Amino acid sequence: MRRILLSTVKILISAALLYFSLRKVNLYDLASRIQVESLGWLGLAIAVTFLQIFLGVLRWREISVECGAPLETAQAMRFNVIGTFFNQTLPSSIGGDAVRLWLVARAGAGWRAATYSIFVDRAVGLIALAVVIAATLPWSYRLISDSNGWTALLLLDLAALAAGFGFLVIGLLPWAWLKQWWATHHIHACAVIANRVLFSRKHGLRVATLSIAIHVVTVVIAWCVVKSITAPVTFGQIFQLLPPVMLITMMPISIAGWGVREATMALAFGYAGLIANEGVNISLLFGAVSFVVGVFGGLVWILSPEKAAKGAEPIEVPGSQS
Repeated sequence: MRRILLSTVKILISAALLYFSLRKVNLYDLASRIQVESLGWLGLAIAVTFLQIFLGVLRWREISVECGAPLETAQAMRFNVIGTFFNQTLPSSIGGDAVRLWLVARAGAGWRAATYSIFVDRAVGLIALAVVIAATLPWSYRLISDSNGWTALLLLDLAALAAGFGFLVIGLLPWAWLKQWWATHHIHACAVIANRVLFSRKHGLRVATLSIAIHVVTVVIAWCVVKSITAPVTFGQIFQLLPPVMLITMMPISIAGWGVREATMALAFGYAGLIANEGVNISLLFGAVSFVVGVFGGLVWILSPEKAAKGAEPIEVPGSQS
């Protein structure tokens, strides 16, 4: 019952935010701007999205080894592509993570190792995103003339940095109760692994580089979308505005980020003195690209050996029972 209620709430949030974001957007005008040459840019955006997934696979492999859940590249790629499908269908922007966890655990790694690999991968990604936003703050200050917008951006990044680096600090604390108390035991274990991954000679530089590259590639995908409709936005502006939007979209309060992403993009564009409706247009096409990639993920899931083994039995995600 609780799961149904949460799903309903997230659907309503997505619907409400989409309504408020789209009520001033001319969808016919947006459709008319998609020409034959636009399809090339959108096709490139889809191709770059698969590149981003592969970069995520490389990072996940580095982390999963330290978690005791080693993955083959092809296997991890299949799991990540399948995850993109469930990101679009489950009531959360991180629904694919739950399915990846299930797939890794079913592959023989065990629930604990699988959970740790997903959690640490997410945490490292969050830290990298916060660092990217922090690195662009001097330019964002010049772009965002509205003091409220600048303050909101600063507070958002400080909160993300505090959460990310606070998580790493937990792994360095020597207090015995952190390892023994049920509420902190697993968080501490994940924090220890994250520190070992980020600050080791074997994994550190590679994981950090891949993490930054993943977020840069997200901007490239959005830039391809911008070029497809010749929106009056520069690459630098997208680089400064999109990462904070993606940070907010990570909150699991909607369906695949729909609604939250559009509303936040409109707000970000408005604060930057750009056309808010163009932010919504870019966000819609960005979401459409993710949806198309998710369709490919669905085909991979249908044809996968995991689906064949599972048959018609529904996926049960740990902790999802009411």
